[in-house]
Amino acid sequence: MSPLPSKLAYVPFVSVADMMGLVHHIGIEEMLTDLAAEIEADFLRWPAFDKTPRVASHSAIGVIELMPTSDGETYGFKYVNGHPKNTAEGLQTVTAFGVLADVVTGYPKLLSEMTILTALRTAATSAMAARHLAPEGARTMAMIGNGAQSEFQCLAFKAVCGIDTVRLYDIDPTATARCARNLAGSGLTVVQCRSGQEAIEGAQIITTCTADKQYATILTDNMVGAGVHINAIGGDCPGKTELHRDILHRASIFVEYPPQTRVEGEIQQLDPDHAVTELWQVVAGQMPGRSDARQITLFDSVGFAIEDFSALRFIAKAIVGTPFFTPLDMIADPDDPRDLFGMLQRAKPDAAGN
Repeated sequence: MSPLPSKLAYVPFVSVADMMGLVHHIGIEEMLTDLAAEIEADFLRWPAFDKTPRVASHSAIGVIELMPTSDGETYGFKYVNGHPKNTAEGLQTVTAFGVLADVVTGYPKLLSEMTILTALRTAATSAMAARHLAPEGARTMAMIGNGAQSEFQCLAFKAVCGIDTVRLYDIDPTATARCARNLAGSGLTVVQCRSGQEAIEGAQIITTCTADKQYATILTDNMVGAGVHINAIGGDCPGKTELHRDILHRASIFVEYPPQTRVEGEIQQLDPDHAVTELWQVVAGQMPGRSDARQITLFDSVGFAIEDFSALRFIAKAIVGTPFFTPLDMIADPDDPRDLFGMLQRAKPDAAGN
């Protein structure tokens, strides 16, 4: 096993293969639990971070985004896309990579794939939020939308919240069947359902995670009874929602960062001054979460840069002493920092081509 490289110019790179190896090395449920704890710890120090809505470049077929933040010591960003059409072409809907850098020197400290890591951190954030908002003793979750993130969500709720039953539904029955196969042997009771209405029967937690970039109504008002927790994670850009507007008026709404969520989340359907609670305030004990057994709680999650920062920092610590990274020579490091050209010239091949 290798320590992290000592030379500042070498940057640890965590590839897709490395990430998969690290997940299995740690164990997926343990990793989801540890990620949830890392994210929760950063929510507790939320005011310490620079915060800005993600920088998004929208097109008719998708979006490309940069998500930056810093705690004053470390800077981090994620590059991520969202292209729902990709699935039909055999491509991932979401791909991503991320960077951590030292604020003092500006040197990068980590480069990592984040396609897998984003699915892990999204699930960990969902479960962390539900631990504060879901009804006490909740054991059954409806998982509506059985795409690439569905298994991660189910396992995170099992590991962090104690869910033992998931009820699956997707408009594509093959997606539901695949999700059920992937969860076989997980310890979860898995029920395949033929409609969204069937899926939410008996569920105390409802997770919606669909991909179409449109104003959609995955849940209608009459489908949602008192006392449930809704984890809405599919509506994450302008013009893309999953819940009927009337549900929002009945629910206590919790968000990550209001200036971003009001543009991208379910609450884009509401007046700009509609009251919401920032989740970090609940985590820190400054505001109440669930306060009534009949209360409908809604985590209107669009994903925020601090969650990616937490995930990247977790990875930077987790790879120490393991083989799950490659040192990249990506920062020029001349002996004399003012003589970059000299370093280039010294690398010139001689007449023999050496």
